[in-house]
Amino acid sequence: MCIVMLALAIVALAQQPAQAPTPEIATLKAALGGICSADFTVKDADSKPVYGAIIHVRVRYGAFGIKRADLEVGTNSDGKARIEGLPDKAKPLSYEIKKADKKASVEQAVATACQAKYEVSLK
Repeated sequence: MCIVMLALAIVALAQQPAQAPTPEIATLKAALGGICSADFTVKDADSKPVYGAIIHVRVRYGAFGIKRADLEVGTNSDGKARIEGLPDKAKPLSYEIKKADKKASVEQAVATACQAKYEVSLK
């Protein structure tokens, strides 16, 4: 009797639908000496996530902004991406987000918004 109950419990558990795993957020580790970051959620005009949108930024940092780094990351299937390791002392960052012929831009002043989050709509 106990074995039958155990078998029924195993069958019942096996028939439950598996939860779809959430996609990993595309993360670029800039390693430019800081703790600042920028999180992006990119959507289209219908508020649907945009997969493969390219987020580009040129970081100017160091004394007189003499050091430069061009960074790019693409969004995952949920339209999410993250750039971390940005310097906390840098000129304002201007992000360009593009997918095909649609684009948008946002700015981050790391001195006042070190941990920024952006919801971007491509038009």
